Amino acid sequence: MERIQVDIVGLSTSPASGGSYALILKEIHGNRRLPIIIGAFEAQSIALEIEGIKPPRPLTHDLMKNIVDSLGYAVTEVVINDLRDGTFYARLLLSAAGDQEIDSRPSDAIALAVRYRVPIYVMSEVMDEAGFVPEEEEELPEEPAYSPEPQTTEEKIADLESKLQDAISREDYELAARLRDEIRNLKDGA
Repeated sequence: MERIQVDIVGLSTSPASGGSYALILKEIHGNRRLPIIIGAFEAQSIALEIEGIKPPRPLTHDLMKNIVDSLGYAVTEVVINDLRDGTFYARLLLSAAGDQEIDSRPSDAIALAVRYRVPIYVMSEVMDEAGFVPEEEEELPEEPAYSPEPQTTEEKIADLESKLQDAISREDYELAARLRDEIRNLKDGA
């Protein structure tokens, strides 16, 4: 069975799912996306790790990583391996003296994957069933004839944050990720 490596390209609220979040995965060597609905706690855990924010006390996924590490194992990869009745299933692959596979919810597996900085895979059958190729980018409205460039770092950050919110509302998660990184770089340099 073929596995497809994916990256996280978006994490946003999912109003249709009552407080849940949509985690958007994109195949690395292709255009398909895979949306997975996850809980608020898991979304927060993934987002904090991606943003490099360390809470004062370990979150559950930090605790899980500490336990795995203390037992002499390490997560080596995550595989979203099944989709049954609208529910995704995943496996954590651990290595030490011998390889182990552990059943997991995709949200927990991905929260650990970002902590270990390991690849995330989706079985091709799952991607074929639930993945989608986004429609061509909608034409953006024409820019005004004159739009002054922001001068200060704060103005540039505010301008980029506005563009980020627009990209998120249009569900253009790739652009949103690039804008987020540019904002982070400006803030780190300030």
